[in-house]
Amino acid sequence: MSGLLDLLNSPMGKQLISGVAGQTGQPENKTGDVLSMAMPLILGAMKKNVSTPQGAQGLMGALSNKHDGSILNDLGGLFGGGVDEAVTNDGAGILGHLFGGKQGNVENALSQKSGMDAGSIANILKIAAPIVMGFIGKETRQNNVQDASAMNGLLGGMLGGQPQQNQSLITTLLDADGDGSILDDVAGMVMGGGQKKSGGLGGLLGGLFGK
Repeated sequence: MSGLLDLLNSPMGKQLISGVAGQTGQPENKTGDVLSMAMPLILGAMKKNVSTPQGAQGLMGALSNKHDGSILNDLGGLFGGGVDEAVTNDGAGILGHLFGGKQGNVENALSQKSGMDAGSIANILKIAAPIVMGFIGKETRQNNVQDASAMNGLLGGMLGGQPQQNQSLITTLLDADGDGSILDDVAGMVMGGGQKKSGGLGGLLGGLFGK
């Protein structure tokens, strides 16, 4: 089974980073940094989602109907002449479903620590989300995943190769106070409001970007 970091380090990953950088007008090294955090975060939110039978069913339905992995077959075509609006609209829908009203806070957190403007972060996330879905779709087919338990295992395996600071970031962002709420109170934590565990996330994000 391939992990997300394997994908980013592969020739396909290099093509992805280069294409996203060209689309957003950002340097490739910064784009790679943002993708290496944003994609596990998207995947972590999906893993959180499939912890309920309804969530797992919804994800598996989306994978079989639309996200079968074919988007990965022609990344050159995807980025040639600019990413199609249908792809970014799809990405916006996926992000809205996963992050809800906290999406802007995630974008601001990544922006603050990477030094990239929040608008570019938002664009990167919109392109990354359908690609992560395609990657999951491809792995789902190859591993013949049929139920929620197998899907949970697949997503866990794909996240497995994450560096410790990425795992901590995912856990902190996706469930700040351990109550099961996705992206709980990110605003207070990230923007320095300090209501809950405020020191933790800033330190984690800082460590991730070496600042």
